[in-house]
Parts: sequence; C-alpha cells; structure tokens
Amino acid sequence: MLSAMEHLFTIFLIVCIASSAMGATTIFNVMNYGAVGNGRTDDSQAFSRAWTAACQAQTSSSIPTVYIPQKRTFFLSPLQFSGPCKSSRIYFLVSGNLIAPIKTAWSGNHFDSWLLFYGIDGLVMKGKGVIDGRGSSWWPPKPCFNDPAHGMIFRRCNGLRLDGFTKINGPGTHILIMACNDALVSNLRIIAPGDSPNTDAINIASSKGVQIRNSFIATGIIIHVGDDCIAITAGSSDISVSGITCGPGHGISIGSLGSGGSDVVENVRVRNCTLKGTITGVRIKTLQGGKGYARNISFEGIKFIAVDNPIQIEQFYCPLKVNCQNDTSSAVAISDVLFSTISGTSIAENVINLSCSQSVGCTNIRLDRVYITSTVPGKKVYANCFNAHGKATRTKPAIKCLQP
Repeated sequence: MLSAMEHLFTIFLIVCIASSAMGATTIFNVMNYGAVGNGRTDDSQAFSRAWTAACQAQTSSSIPTVYIPQKRTFFLSPLQFSGPCKSSRIYFLVSGNLIAPIKTAWSGNHFDSWLLFYGIDGLVMKGKGVIDGRGSSWWPPKPCFNDPAHGMIFRRCNGLRLDGFTKINGPGTHILIMACNDALVSNLRIIAPGDSPNTDAINIASSKGVQIRNSFIATGIIIHVGDDCIAITAGSSDISVSGITCGPGHGISIGSLGSGGSDVVENVRVRNCTLKGTITGVRIKTLQGGKGYARNISFEGIKFIAVDNPIQIEQFYCPLKVNCQNDTSSAVAISDVLFSTISGTSIAENVINLSCSQSVGCTNIRLDRVYITSTVPGKKVYANCFNAHGKATRTKPAIKCLQP
C-alpha cells in the first residue's frame, strides 16, 4: 500500500504530466469517491460518483480528469459514463487496472457492454493501465456467431482520443466506436487468446474521420467466427489505419456489409501494416442480396508473414457456411479499390481471391507491386477472380481477369 507521502507524490507527478500534455487539470481521484481498488470490492458506484463530479465540474481554465491510480485493481460491474459534460474536454486517466465480472455476475444487468461511454464530446482515455474484460466465461466451448456483450463501447463521442492502455480478454468485441466523428486511436495493445471467439479488437460503425495508429493487436483465429483485428462496418467514411501489427486474428476487414438495408463504406486508407499468422489478410466482405456500396478504399504498404487468404474481395460471404443465402438479385457495389506495394508469404495456395457478385461486378480494382509467395520454398501460388474488373500491374501471381 502506498504511504501518504508516496500517494501525494504520485498525484503530483500525474498533475505535472497531464498539465504539460494538456494544460491545467483538475483531478478527480476515484479513491476520494469511495473506491477500494483491491480487485474484489465493486468500485462501480465510486467511479460513477467521480465521473459525475468531473463531468459537471465548472472548470473553464482547466481540464477535469478522472484519475484511476496505479498499483491498484478496480472491479467494475457493467457501467455507463454519459455526457454531455460542462467542459469541452474531459480526461479519463487509466494508470491502474480495471477488471470486469465473469458472465454469471452480469445476470439482471441489461447491458450490451461492460463499459459504455455515451454522448461525451472531447473524451480522452489514456494511460498505461490494463483493462481486463475477463471474457473467457463468455467464450463457448463451440464457436457461435452471435456476439456476446461488447467490452467497451464509445457511442456519439465526437473528438474521442484513446491512447496508451492495454485491453485484454474482451467478452466480445474489445472496442466498438459507434456514431463518432473525429476519433484518434493510438499506441494501444489489444490481446485475446487465439481460441477466443468473437473477440474483434476494434470495430468502427457509422463513424466518420477515424484514425487508428501504431497499435499491436492479437485476437482469436477460429475459422468462421469474427475476430478481425480491425473491422470497418456500415456507415463509416474517411477512415485511416496505419502502423498496425496484427496477429493472430482475422486481419483488417471492410464489412461485413449487406445485412442492414443499404450499407455504405467509403474513403478508407490502410497503410504500413504487418499481418502475421492471420486467417485472412486484407479483405472486403459482403453478403448476397445486400444493397449499398464500398468505394475509394486502398491497402498500401502491407507486409504478410505466413498469412492464410492474404487478399480477398468476398461478395458471397457466409460466416458459418450454414444456410447460406443464394440471392443474386442485388449486391453491395464495390469500386475503386487499390492494393499497392504489398508483399509477403502465405500458407495457402490461393493467395488472391476476387470473388464478386454475379449481378453487380467489382469495378476499377487495381493491383500494383503485389508479390505474394508460399511459405514453402518453390511451391506455386495462384490468384482467382470472378466478375472483377480493373487492372493489375507488377503483380505475382498473375490475375488473368484483370488487364495488365
């Protein structure tokens, strides 16, 4: 346990660091609102009181900061932090660790997430703490496609900033960014065991202007169950992903699209990422019979290391391969997609698969300087395509359906 002097010194350091990075701050330490921090006592109400005080603080000359102190572990039941707050910016400084209850302890709570941040503009969550969703109790012995509760949801949080912390063992999706504008995610570590189902790391939905940078992600690799390192889903635009190390997991995906009426994704750039040992690499996935479009998407500077299915456009996506729909009456239109400066190795023979809809073919698909080989020296690899149209230059293996 920290002595009084050590405690005061820690607070002093936090204030100094926070002040240098973001100007003057007003600290709301959860310990001062009744938190215990022993990893067993439920500290949810203390966190709620600290949040309410910070959110309602009149601090025109300083930034309210909820402080979770280091060297302590805080047990939190499902909890919602809501805005709007009186300050235009508010900090959630995670120096200590947070842990969730196991699944059976959620009974009676009608939450689809463990920690929900709703309607908070200017929210900054940062620190070196570990946020543990204790998801193993949610992971069934046999994979199912129905998502369990999300670990953390940020909904309608414009100007969101997430930085520095580690997120582990999500019950389902680790972090869902929904209906947010102008979000920056950087320097995170997101980890779940390889046999964990439905543990997408970061899911972006109905959001605009989201940047994800310089993060390490390792999630589940169970086939047919969603475990994308990053998934960019319907209603999202102006998305930038860079400097991501992904693996294991299901790679970086656009979609799946086509299940929600008219689904739209546009203006996405994925660059300078490394994928190692993932089930898929970079892909766009849509369901048959859907409507909408995915366009202006680029994957550049990607490095594959022993990846299965490195490059995919899959318009016949059916995750469980059971009761798959056969509907060619409509499709999500895919156009203006660039794969450039991509290299590496694959454990599969089919390393490029462009499988487009019979009714709405993919248009302006371009590949340039794409070189993928087998992990087995001398073993041949090939590309497959159906109703895809565009151009491939300096690409091996060759793609016969695209112009050279």
